[in-house]
Amino acid sequence: MRKNTSKKGFTLVEIMIVVVIIGLLAAMAIPAFQKVRLDSRESAVTNDARQLASAAQQYMLENNTTTVTVGYTSTDGTVGSDLEDYVRRVGTGYTMATTLGIDSDFTISHPQLITDTNTTGTLTFTAEGQLK
Repeated sequence: MRKNTSKKGFTLVEIMIVVVIIGLLAAMAIPAFQKVRLDSRESAVTNDARQLASAAQQYMLENNTTTVTVGYTSTDGTVGSDLEDYVRRVGTGYTMATTLGIDSDFTISHPQLITDTNTTGTLTFTAEGQLK
């Protein structure tokens, strides 16, 4: 009686080669994904800073003052106090200045902005909302 064995399938060497190739692809893709994620967060923070600065400039112009109070709730991103009529909501999780001035820089911090070069996760903006 003859044993019917199949010769289909992969050898151990072929499977190991595929695993190595997948590992190399992952090693290249993960840092690229992290960079895209960081750039996306930086863009969001920059956009929020521009909105806040624009709202502050408009408030100061209409009320003939040089400073404005920013009431910000980090859990839901709502903006209150003097700016609530100009901007309702920005991103969540920020730590930012409570007062914006007509000629003073301000900072916004977020934990997801922490990198090897930016150990505090803080970005500094001009009074117009431009990244410094």
